[in-house]
Amino acid sequence: MLREWNGTTHVVEIGDDKYRWDGRNWDSLSAIAREITGAHWSGPRFFG
Repeated sequence: MLREWNGTTHVVEIGDDKYRWDGRNWDSLSAIAREITGAHWSGPRFFG
């Protein structure tokens, strides 16, 4: 899954029970979206 934000393309890999972004495993897309933007976002909405 790809998302460009402020000129940077972010790539999220989807696994069985988790997501991988920035070399770390995450439990939710929303947590990743919050880390990228600094604001509360719905992960599915942010990544489309």
